Amino acid sequence: MIDIRLGQDRGWANNDWLNSRHTFSFGSYYDPNYMGFASLRVINEDTVQPGQGFGLHHHQEMEIISYVLEGALEHQDSLGNSSIIRPGDVQRMTAGTGIQHSEYNPSASEPVHFLQIWIVPETNELAPGYEQIHSPIAARHNRLQLMGSRTGRDGSMTIHQDVNLYASTLSQHRSIAYALPPQRVAWLQVAKGAIQLNGTYNLTAGDAAAITELQRFEVQGQSEASDILLFDIAA
Repeated sequence: MIDIRLGQDRGWANNDWLNSRHTFSFGSYYDPNYMGFASLRVINEDTVQPGQGFGLHHHQEMEIISYVLEGALEHQDSLGNSSIIRPGDVQRMTAGTGIQHSEYNPSASEPVHFLQIWIVPETNELAPGYEQIHSPIAARHNRLQLMGSRTGRDGSMTIHQDVNLYASTLSQHRSIAYALPPQRVAWLQVAKGAIQLNGTYNLTAGDAAAITELQRFEVQGQSEASDILLFDIAA
């Protein structure tokens, strides 16, 4: 089964420094049909204006992943971590028993465009933690590159949940296939460009698909460079 979530139907929050689209219920946006998908709780597509950002704030009991599409995002947290996240980088922050952090656009002229992803951890009261890795486009060009996993295998970052997170940049008309193991579900998020799913569904940036009860599916690039994220999750 494939259920399509069109980007134009997402929740929306917009002010003078932040444009945010919410795939699932978040903040003042509430839709009982979109409260999350398995352990995937939040996918927000955020664009932050130059010199602006999210000031120091608190989280707990959540795995928070940032994936930058354009620009740069400056991260600081109460563990003493300070970093700049750029395209190809993926960052995981374990909020656990409690952490404070800020996310800021350090550029004086360019916006930053990124995905903020929340995953419910399989265990509560984890020690707060932080990890960041980089995957050059060449490593994920027309193939699925493992970016995050429960065990941190193959150089991926560790996610404290039974989730495999893949990224790929597809050329036009190039395809990748994925075999979904039993008792697993998948969420496919189009981050940039356009793709075709299973030869039937045409999706563009912001669109997504919930995939259940399928053994295999195929994604084909429909634009010069299309970025996708694939979450393979325990049902």
